[in-house]
Amino acid sequence: MKIGMFDSGIGGLTVLNEALALMPDEAYYYYADSDNVPYGNKTAGQIREYSQKAVSFLIERGCDAVVIACNTATAAAAGYLRERFTIPIIGIEPAVKPAVEHNEGKRILVLATEVTAHEKKLEDLISRVDNEKLVDVKAMPGLVSFAERGEFDSEAVRECISEELSDIELNDYGIVVFGCTHFNHFKDAIRAVFGRDIRMIDGSAGTARNLKKILEGMGIPSEGKNEIFYYESGREVKDKEKLVFYEKIMKHLKE
Repeated sequence: MKIGMFDSGIGGLTVLNEALALMPDEAYYYYADSDNVPYGNKTAGQIREYSQKAVSFLIERGCDAVVIACNTATAAAAGYLRERFTIPIIGIEPAVKPAVEHNEGKRILVLATEVTAHEKKLEDLISRVDNEKLVDVKAMPGLVSFAERGEFDSEAVRECISEELSDIELNDYGIVVFGCTHFNHFKDAIRAVFGRDIRMIDGSAGTARNLKKILEGMGIPSEGKNEIFYYESGREVKDKEKLVFYEKIMKHLKE
């Protein structure tokens, strides 16, 4: 099987990492829209345009299914894409439901981009599963640029997190839900700000399981070998230094 994934940048590598653990013998085509990162400060119309271009590119490469490995693009463009393409389009959404189910009485904080935080899709999800009104949402616009530089736990990162959360009482929260795949890279820094007891949940593993279930239902033969191809806004990544950067991020996710 040929599996396509796209994100505004490196955030979706969290989903790729989970998919590789479940389906190691497939060909993966990862599209980072580096020309337009971040998506969190773009309009819904722009995100739909970028997403359609990414999916079209991945289909041209022969992908059997495409994962929107980006919460912002899922919120703004999943329905739009499914209306225009016949192959399975699998989106990711914040893991609010498991957070509510496993909560132990404290509040739950969803960290997201501006677009995801204000999209009706997230509002509807929370309304559907949060009967006790324990879930709050906080936009974190400053973090994506750090992730794209591979800077995950510096003093500047911790200062950014502390500043953007300065208007809430951190001790009220027991679970943080990542509403952006980029944020999964910042676990150590977030734990340092909240304290070691904070639990962190994201939707990457659930998305990978859903992908596997859909592909198994399609009955497409396995590629039988592990291959990963990286693209940045349609340009194949061949530069050795850039490939090392991607491999470093993937290694970081496995630690």
